[in-house]
Amino acid sequence: MRRAKITLVATLALGALAACGDTVGEQALVGGAAGIGGAAVTGGNAGTGAIVGAAANVAYCQTNPGKCRSVN
Repeated sequence: MRRAKITLVATLALGALAACGDTVGEQALVGGAAGIGGAAVTGGNAGTGAIVGAAANVAYCQTNPGKCRSVN
């Protein structure tokens, strides 16, 4: 069961990263939502998940702008 949760969270996270957003705000929102979802699935803290997800997505999108597609 744990392996299934980890696989689901990884899939959701990669899907969220594929939709970076055009602005830093959009990138933070998309990443934060993915982080909350990941925390909910794994039983983690939603606030921490949102912060980590937002920071990770902004960092990824700013570093690799050509690998992201717009949320629109």
